[in-house]
Amino acid sequence: MAERLTVHENKMPIYDIVIHENFELLAEEMEKFDIANRKLCIVSDSHVAEIYADSIKNLLEAKAKEVFVYVFEAGEINKNLQTVMGLYTYLIEQKFDRKDMLIALGGGVTGDLTGFCAATYLRGIDFVQIPTSLLAQVDSSVGGKTGVDFHEYKNMVGAFYHPKLVFIATDTLKTLTDKEYLSGMGEVIKYGVIKDKDFFDYLKEHVQEIKQRDGEAVAYMIKVSCDTKRKVVENDFREQGERALLNMGHTLGHAIEKYVYQDRLHGECVSIGMAGAAYISYKKGYITRQEMDDIISLLQEYDLPVSENRIDLDQVIHATYNDKKMEHGQIKFIALKEIGNAFIDKSVNWMEMKDALTCILEGNFHVK
Repeated sequence: MAERLTVHENKMPIYDIVIHENFELLAEEMEKFDIANRKLCIVSDSHVAEIYADSIKNLLEAKAKEVFVYVFEAGEINKNLQTVMGLYTYLIEQKFDRKDMLIALGGGVTGDLTGFCAATYLRGIDFVQIPTSLLAQVDSSVGGKTGVDFHEYKNMVGAFYHPKLVFIATDTLKTLTDKEYLSGMGEVIKYGVIKDKDFFDYLKEHVQEIKQRDGEAVAYMIKVSCDTKRKVVENDFREQGERALLNMGHTLGHAIEKYVYQDRLHGECVSIGMAGAAYISYKKGYITRQEMDDIISLLQEYDLPVSENRIDLDQVIHATYNDKKMEHGQIKFIALKEIGNAFIDKSVNWMEMKDALTCILEGNFHVK
């Protein structure tokens, strides 16, 4: 049986998050959008398209007016305006109008890119998220943030734009490598760290079931993660306040990702950044040493990195000051009062970040 969460804006329902083990309910959900009179374009990267594009197209062709597939080369390096331009051109050539619809089939790169194209093509057309990676299922597909990278600046160009539906088929996780799957746990653990101590404890108690991709445990963890993000987004869609808490681990993580993106996935960099944030929270006297150790230990239980020895401290700190989350020249650093209770701390300075990055560089959070 499918799980269903509904995202609201100004107390009005705007889209559902449907969680099911496979795609058998997808056509039924899509029919709610009158697809019999709409053209659909499935947008996917070259890796995911090879696995799922034909089956999703076949599933929807019987219900939709017409179904197209647009495939771009896989990889974060292609999350840019050049790829968006290629998609614009394809949609124009296929005569897509404002009543037609895009479908983002894939991970976070595909969802962000497709959403941005939907937000801007003809000043906005509908789109649906079908996330196939754990990270996309628990984070990037929910909340209406879309965007692409601009030169070396991550997610610098984008728009807030809601999908019409997020359809999560948990069976897609079986096709991921361990590295890809566990990378998503960086974002999952984040929800426990910032908002839900009980969920943090659940993740501690069910490590083996989750690592083995047990269906029940995975479905529960995705539901709680999506529900946590749903509540935050409903309170602060455009990130004027509380939504910034979702950036726990991202200030340092994004900066580190910039320099080691070749073999560090996004969730892994978030994990490293979260370890640094826990250390800063401890050093500033906000949390206890035990709480810091608990966070770092849980990340390691899921085979996530908490150190990185290939970074230049000054370069990474400089990158944090070019981050889009800056406000009036201050970094909105996400720190902790306790596990499950995060807050925005604008007092974190250059030296405190350098201290944390030294621990990350040396792989030792007990040296200071």
